[in-house]
Amino acid sequence: MIAPPFLMSTMENPTNIVWHKSSVEKLDRQRLLQQKGCVIWITGLSGSGKSTVACALSQGLHMRGKLTYILDGDNVRHGLNRDLSFKAEDRAENIRRIAEVAKLFADAGIICIASLISPYRKDRDVCRALFPEGDFIEVFMDVPLHVCENRDPKGLYKLARAGKIKGFTGVDDPYEPPLNCEIVLQQKGRDCVLPCEMAETVISYLEEKGYLQA
Repeated sequence: MIAPPFLMSTMENPTNIVWHKSSVEKLDRQRLLQQKGCVIWITGLSGSGKSTVACALSQGLHMRGKLTYILDGDNVRHGLNRDLSFKAEDRAENIRRIAEVAKLFADAGIICIASLISPYRKDRDVCRALFPEGDFIEVFMDVPLHVCENRDPKGLYKLARAGKIKGFTGVDDPYEPPLNCEIVLQQKGRDCVLPCEMAETVISYLEEKGYLQA
């Protein structure tokens, strides 16, 4: 099927795409919301508690009168990224799309909480590069594999060990921990840190950096 002439000309000539500047800018929206837009990127193994902490963080900020939105890796695959598989190239595209959406939320003055495994440093670094310095806050859920596997809330580790899921992070595909992330949330041994306590650690960071005021 041949594309219509007007579509072909658009594809062949990207120079006709021009950024349209709005009369209401990020600073204006931040003053209205009394907060600064940013993305809190929560990364870690499956079962490390990313989604649980994201929800606790969103609730904690909501109780402080702050506007947030969660981009959960699984949830986004129900809509925006439903066309993507779990092949390496599709995983990278999944992360890229979520980062671009998170960038829009942050530009709107919203505190966006992105929660997804995002196992490779290079993909997370590409995401960070989209944001002004300081507006990409990487949170590493530092939870050992055996703890995550014992939890196995979705039964995915069991399937991966049985060979029914290929390329599963932590089993037959690597997870690359952040080297210079802003926040590390640890859960090791028998010490159990509650999700609300982890959320408070992130909130304290946001307060210190001035993100909870315009």
